Amino acid sequence: MPEGHSVHRIARQFDRNVVGRRVAASSPQGRFVDGAALLDGREATSVRAVGKQMFLEFDEDVWLRVHLGMYGAWDFAGDIVVDPTIASANGRMGQTNQRGTVLDGEPILDAAGENSLSSIGAPRRARGRVRMSEQTRGLEEETEWPPPVVGQVRLRLLTELTCADLRGPTACQIQTPDEVAATIAKLGPDPLVDDVVEGEERFVSVVRRKPTAIGLLLMDQGVVSGIGNVYRAEMLFRARQNPHTPGRDVPEEVVRDLWRDWVRLLAIGVETGQMMTMDDLDPEAYRAAMASRDDRHWVYHRAGLPCRVCGTSIVVEEAAGRKLYWCPRCQA
Repeated sequence: MPEGHSVHRIARQFDRNVVGRRVAASSPQGRFVDGAALLDGREATSVRAVGKQMFLEFDEDVWLRVHLGMYGAWDFAGDIVVDPTIASANGRMGQTNQRGTVLDGEPILDAAGENSLSSIGAPRRARGRVRMSEQTRGLEEETEWPPPVVGQVRLRLLTELTCADLRGPTACQIQTPDEVAATIAKLGPDPLVDDVVEGEERFVSVVRRKPTAIGLLLMDQGVVSGIGNVYRAEMLFRARQNPHTPGRDVPEEVVRDLWRDWVRLLAIGVETGQMMTMDDLDPEAYRAAMASRDDRHWVYHRAGLPCRVCGTSIVVEEAAGRKLYWCPRCQA
């Protein structure tokens, strides 16, 4: 599932390439025809991400709410404003105006496609070609415009220069301003949206009175926004916290450390486009980690492999229908 860093990156992409422009909206798949008709011809006026949800505002107080869910992604094509230091000749690009996955001036591309601007959301390889803008120092690929629809596109938003195709979202709906406010009110604090100090207090207050296991609370978007399966496993390992401990029994200092770690990891994720959870890597290890998820995490997706700290086999189990990875020794 795309986690909070991906959605914030998507919002930044829309802010740079769609906001302030009129869009032609359509639903090639046919499942959002009425909504697309309402958006068609309107100007996008603002965008915001909260946790795993994005809200795109159009003129006359019309809002589009998108929750990517397990399999959703936005595919971008056309002239895309990018930082030239993180553009690559084959059209796969890092995020706009951010440091991106770069070491010694060279882009590091993730084989899973997580660092590709052409598709942000559920990890997948980039679809089609991207015609880059002038900011890419002359790198350009010719392609049909507008690009042909490929696969099941729920919503296509097309400006004169940029195309954004939405595939496989859990939610794609039109909302009023009051409905947007109500949706956001149900979400827990997001470090990139809410005051960080106030967010910490909200998070600590909720967790410390809940009998629910901390491993489940971190995935509850009403408790804290944006954390998914990867960040959940990694944050608990970094805190050396047993995922089955009831929230009310987790020491307050540990709960506060979890929030502060989320603040830090979310910022890294937005900056690099990767869920990087290992610290103090030398350049060679950092390059390997940026190129491969297997070298990027402490416990996630490492079931049966030795813990990087103690050597104990990493355990995987089901928790509320999702896979939970943890070290039974380090997190005892």
